[in-house]
Amino acid sequence: MPPSRRECMIEEFETAVAEFDERSGIGHVTLDRPDSLNALDSRLRRDIVTALGWLEGGDDDDGIALRAVVVEGAGENFCAGADINEFDGASPGRRSKRNHYDFVVDYPVPIVAKIRGYCLGGGLETAMACDFRFAHEDARFGLPEIDLGIVPGAGGVQFISRLANPSTAKEIAMTGDHISAARARELGIVNRVHGEDLDDVTREFAETLASKPPLAIQAIKDAANVAVQAGLQEGRKYDRRLSESLMDTADHEEGVRAFAEDGYEPEFEGR
Repeated sequence: MPPSRRECMIEEFETAVAEFDERSGIGHVTLDRPDSLNALDSRLRRDIVTALGWLEGGDDDDGIALRAVVVEGAGENFCAGADINEFDGASPGRRSKRNHYDFVVDYPVPIVAKIRGYCLGGGLETAMACDFRFAHEDARFGLPEIDLGIVPGAGGVQFISRLANPSTAKEIAMTGDHISAARARELGIVNRVHGEDLDDVTREFAETLASKPPLAIQAIKDAANVAVQAGLQEGRKYDRRLSESLMDTADHEEGVRAFAEDGYEPEFEGR
């Protein structure tokens, strides 16, 4: 049964739309510039941050309401990259100290990028800043900045070096060529590739994430982010501190009870 109007809240921004399903705890952010292939201009960059911030607004002292977010593009494409009409040659880091890529990476809730059509340049960097990437089999990926005489300014080479390897990052960034969803999956840039069932599979995955203890989910995301920045020894110590901090939570008690009592369905509240 689809959510009712009361259970699904919608907020429209200038170039993005945010939706929150109160029943499932799943939020959606749609990049809404389809006539421009959802190219990233200053308004859309701002609206991505604003929309994600609005989705967090449902959390309160009683627990965590928002459990997972799906990000997609309106129309037939995810995002074709930076809007050339605003292009000034400056990297995102030079425009502001904190940009939407950083906001997505640091967001406390797991974000799934659902990708159709073009996912290029800043669009690919946006997708790689997310925690997961589910793609349609016809999607196309690439970093075309080389043909403008620049490099991907928001971490494209760094992301691919970690998700795949440095040699692959060099190939994609140096040639500017598009790669298929199947190839992106082989390289580890994309988690899953699907056909017409992409919507259903993405929703089911988000529901699975939403059903888990949210504090533990946040800790795992934090630990994984630290893993790519720290050595193994430091990372293992960080994981241990996170695990110990979760032992005193109500969600941990719920999980233990569900494990011990056959048939008991836990209700995780993020406390």
